[in-house]
Amino acid sequence: METVEETPTARSDYALVSLSYLALLGGIAESSRRRGDALVSLEAGELVPLSLAAFALSKMIVHEKVESWMRAPFVDEQAGGEKRPKGRRLRFAVGELLTCTRCIGAWAALGLMGVRTVAPPQARLLTSVLAVSAGSDFLHSAFTLICRRGEAIGD
Repeated sequence: METVEETPTARSDYALVSLSYLALLGGIAESSRRRGDALVSLEAGELVPLSLAAFALSKMIVHEKVESWMRAPFVDEQAGGEKRPKGRRLRFAVGELLTCTRCIGAWAALGLMGVRTVAPPQARLLTSVLAVSAGSDFLHSAFTLICRRGEAIGD
């Protein structure tokens, strides 16, 4: 990973991204408090589906062609799937965010928890769809791996 000095950004650009995340987190917490929820806690059975949903959503945002419209202002996409942040300062920092599945995963989790706070039934539907999508993705990857190994053994 490049240091801040090696990128066309400033620490203040990253601080703005972090403060935006914290402001949204604070807004979700306040919304929960106003709704009378003492704490938006997860039940044991919710952790895996929410984790899978955050995985699927982050993968979709960072890698899928259908979401390229979202990345386009911030990311140059090359043939072969290589992605590089473009611009400078805050634009570059957002481009870095949009090329990192772990980074976007934290934002996806925040968004899912936000929806869960203000609209629990809709959040369950959204989480279920994304979790099933993640399961499907894992199964496709496993199937591809098994097929490749079978082809390699057959050669």
